[in-house]
Amino acid sequence: MSTAHPAAAPALEFDAPPRLALVVSRFNEDVTGGLRDGALAWLGEHGIALRDGDVIAAPGAYEMPLIAQALARSGRYQGVICLGCVIKGDTAHFEFISLGAATGLMQASLATGVPVAFGILTTYTEAQATARSAPDAHNKGREAAAACAETISILQRIARGGRGAIAI
Repeated sequence: MSTAHPAAAPALEFDAPPRLALVVSRFNEDVTGGLRDGALAWLGEHGIALRDGDVIAAPGAYEMPLIAQALARSGRYQGVICLGCVIKGDTAHFEFISLGAATGLMQASLATGVPVAFGILTTYTEAQATARSAPDAHNKGREAAAACAETISILQRIARGGRGAIAI
């Protein structure tokens, strides 16, 4: 597992607490449940609460882009966090699903202007997936929630004319 991590995130500043949707794949549920729990823990630690109906089950990773786009277009959410897991098998199916999900989520975000976080694991083994969904600081669900929230904060700063924008 890589030990590279982004620099510490700046303090999150929101115009109002953001409303987020959490889309979780039912495929590889043992892993995606761990990702979900990690995302919910991170959100709770940062005072971001989800409402009833904000956690949506998706059949699998391939279906997530359309669901994420519909949620983003609904006007109810400032961000959408997508969590799933695709584990390589013996066929090319892994490549098609992974690429379709990644490309589709990026397109949904760009088409709507709403951050859509890519929290879909694409691993070679079940052990890799389990390690990345464990209840610890390296949980990729936590990272996807953090990325979504930080992107919302940055976009809001940009919309305010860059006041408080983060310089590198």
